[in-house]
Amino acid sequence: MSIERSKLDWACRRGMLELDIILSQFLEYEYSDLPVTLQHDFQRVLDCSDLELFRCLLRAEVPSDPSLQPILGVIREKHQTRHSR
Repeated sequence: MSIERSKLDWACRRGMLELDIILSQFLEYEYSDLPVTLQHDFQRVLDCSDLELFRCLLRAEVPSDPSLQPILGVIREKHQTRHSR
C-alpha cells in the first residue's frame, strides 16, 4: 500500500462508526476508479468535520462547500447500491 493510500485510509477513520464504514468502503471499492478530479474532491471531503459528513452523507444535506456535492452524491449512491443487495 502506498503512503498516500495509507494516509487516506487513516483519514477515513472517523469518530462515528457509520462514517468509518461508508468512507472506508468507498476508498476500498470505488476510489481508484474515480477520475482524478473526483479523487481530489474525495480527499477534500476527508477534511470535513464528522458532523458535516454525517449531515451530508446520511441526511443528504448540502455541504458548506457546494463544490463537494458531486462527490458526496457519488459516495451516497455507491453506499446505497452496495447495501441494497
